Amino acid sequence: MAKIAVLGYGTVGSGVVEVLSTNKDSIAVKAETSIDIKYVLDLKEFPGTPVENLLVKDYDIILEDEEVDVIAEVMGGVEPAYTFVKKALLKGKSVATSNKELVAKHGPELLAIAKENHVNFLFEASVGGGIPIIRPLNKSLTADEIMEISGILNGTTNFILTKMKNERLDFDTVLKEAQDLGYAELHPEADVEGYDACRKIAILASLAFGSHVDFEDIHTEGITKISQVDFQFAEAMKMEIKLIGRCEKVDDKAFAMVSPMLLSDTHPLSHVDDVFNGIFVQGNVIGDVMFYGAGAGKLPTASAVVADVIDAVKHKGKNIIVKWSSDPKVLMATEEIPVKAFARFADTDEKIELVESVFGSVEWIEGVEGHKGFVTGEMTEGELSTKLVELGQKGLVIENLIRLESKVA
Repeated sequence: MAKIAVLGYGTVGSGVVEVLSTNKDSIAVKAETSIDIKYVLDLKEFPGTPVENLLVKDYDIILEDEEVDVIAEVMGGVEPAYTFVKKALLKGKSVATSNKELVAKHGPELLAIAKENHVNFLFEASVGGGIPIIRPLNKSLTADEIMEISGILNGTTNFILTKMKNERLDFDTVLKEAQDLGYAELHPEADVEGYDACRKIAILASLAFGSHVDFEDIHTEGITKISQVDFQFAEAMKMEIKLIGRCEKVDDKAFAMVSPMLLSDTHPLSHVDDVFNGIFVQGNVIGDVMFYGAGAGKLPTASAVVADVIDAVKHKGKNIIVKWSSDPKVLMATEEIPVKAFARFADTDEKIELVESVFGSVEWIEGVEGHKGFVTGEMTEGELSTKLVELGQKGLVIENLIRLESKVA
């Protein structure tokens, strides 16, 4: 029998308890032993719940109990989660976590500590909720050199963009609905400004490249500037607007970015709608692989946490190798990243020659009353920025700019 502890009895924590209870027998078969929860750490009281008699408020009780082999950390945030997880690993206890902030910031350090102590630090649930992506990158795709990962990594923003498109509503209206439904927080900046997706693509990029990608080095934009005018242009181009986190190799360099993108309707991510997530991986041998499913939510995320708990129980005393060095991965400067972009401005015919004098030949997009749009040729982000500044200096205000899909579509 394996004894575990759960840190946090919020949405995911209660889901972990539920999954372990609902699938107790099948989990025992897969883990080759039964798994019982001995403690649940939380400062609140939960009378009448299944964990009423398991609750503790002092983490040291869990840390010092030699019967506890595995800890499921589902508290969220960097502290005190980092301190708790580090102490657990040093004490010889494996940890399974859904905490993307913790993994993105301290992943390589905690993996190294786990290796030194012959335990495991597992984090399948930190990216994509119930979608298996960490294991495939760490095991199934190890024969490949990963050339690109692109993903819809945030269900809240995907719900908002889908709703805006289908029901022709403005951003603020749909955001309010997302908050009412519980998809978005009261303070939704982490989602709508792209920070959540940034941390997730940093984790995926670190695993793909084998060395640490700092999320603070990733150029990040959100969806707050997207309007119905953009969706009208997207429809005219037969394209979809999605918030995409991506990392890609370009020759001997690599870059990572989070931004809204226009995807053709043939791109595998273009039909990932509502709160679902999709992750597109291109390997140099296997080619294109797509992962799709519920990217968040109580039970999908809890399922991924419990899968890691099972893995940790099965590998007691043996470290599962994860290739993620603490050596920093030097990314291309944002200015060097290749880009092709769509830009729009208020309808004024006399500005057409101005645009072409600055950008050269462009593709003009028609069909949206009161606005003109164009697609640039391929250039670098630095060149694009310089040209936009030049347009502004000459009196042309670009209302919005959205990048187009990468060459891999």
